[in-house]
Amino acid sequence: MTDFGGVLDLKIAYVNATFFTLDKDNLIFENGMMITEDNSISYIGQQLSELIDVEQIVDLKGKWVLPGLVNTHSHILMTLLRGKGDDMLLKPWLETKIWPLEQQYTTEIASVSAQLGILEMLKTGTTTFSDMFNPNGIDSDEIMESILSTGIRGAFSHTIFSMGSQIEQKRNLVEAERFAKKYKRVADGRLTTMVSPHSPYACRTEALLESLRIAKENELMVHTHVSETENEVYEIEKRYGVRPVEYLRSLGIFNQPTIMAHGVVLNDEEREILKHYDVRVAHNPISNLKLGSGIADIVSLLDSGIKVGIATDSVASNNNLDMFEEMRVAALLQKGMYKDATKLPAEKTLALATRIGAEAIGMGNTGSLEVGKKADFITIYPYDKEHLQPISAAYSHLLYAAHGNDICDVYIDGKNIVKDRVCLTIDEEKVIAEANRLQGKLVC
Repeated sequence: MTDFGGVLDLKIAYVNATFFTLDKDNLIFENGMMITEDNSISYIGQQLSELIDVEQIVDLKGKWVLPGLVNTHSHILMTLLRGKGDDMLLKPWLETKIWPLEQQYTTEIASVSAQLGILEMLKTGTTTFSDMFNPNGIDSDEIMESILSTGIRGAFSHTIFSMGSQIEQKRNLVEAERFAKKYKRVADGRLTTMVSPHSPYACRTEALLESLRIAKENELMVHTHVSETENEVYEIEKRYGVRPVEYLRSLGIFNQPTIMAHGVVLNDEEREILKHYDVRVAHNPISNLKLGSGIADIVSLLDSGIKVGIATDSVASNNNLDMFEEMRVAALLQKGMYKDATKLPAEKTLALATRIGAEAIGMGNTGSLEVGKKADFITIYPYDKEHLQPISAAYSHLLYAAHGNDICDVYIDGKNIVKDRVCLTIDEEKVIAEANRLQGKLVC
């Protein structure tokens, strides 16, 4: 087993810190303690006077500790496309910029892009992600191996398209099924995959039905883009006579656990359908704004009892993977849209980016600091940061003032992945140099 900078299978006590559990009770332990054992949390609470069988004590020196953030929808292979196709609407952006550029990818370009994206995620506090990648022209096994080596947790999913010839479409589905079977559980469950038909507009009915079959046979979630723009809804209505949510429901897609990215254009009837089938939504506020797609009504989704996670989408439409910024924008948009400052308060928004987001992508064994959950956590040292003062308003600062660059340390499965803002599992200097070298090969 690879040691990602931590001591494996030891009973470790983390002391002298403020722990924000972000569990259902939103417990906070000042001068608290957390004990991890076998990659999971075995104790969280006030400082214990006696430590039994603890093999290592880590003094966190007053840091804030919270669960690792959960990014419920991303495209890390698009990291090298940051800054490409700015200021465009979704459809022309995809068809004239993003998809043509992805056609030029090699395995080397895709691997470096993935490493760069994960490096950014880790150093800004994301410990779990759910990603869709375009498999065109790359060795997906090699990419998955490079992801495994970073220590991150998540789901990396082969996107299914209905593009090109019938032979190409068949090859795409065969490869998607092979990938699903091989990677549905790897690294002791730290990484998995989902079945990811791109969208109702980029997949024919037979491709969606095949996606459903693959998901059912492999007991995997479905991850897809749905109702991102008004034009998309119009196109699907014109093509099939119903809106996207009803179309997918009629095919039986929602009989399988599903997370849909975006959900910007939804009505009350569609929210009822999503609630009935326990369909989860990955909310991408900054990407939706930048692409001019609109503002998703997250308050109505939550009021309907639908699980919602926060997400960044790709850096080609964001342009960063900072979940703190994403959370803040998500909360402020709902307050502004409703003209009601009580909407999406700090506690709820932080939960969407941690515990509820983890539940939304089927990884409820992380997302909060609770006994039995995985030891995935991040730290912030607030005392030398002007924007995190006064210290007494810490909970507010985590949403309204903090940003990804405030992260000091990142632990996943109890292993130290980022220490004092240095990633221990990725050669940062090499990846950045290679990213700039390879980006010049992409021309559109």
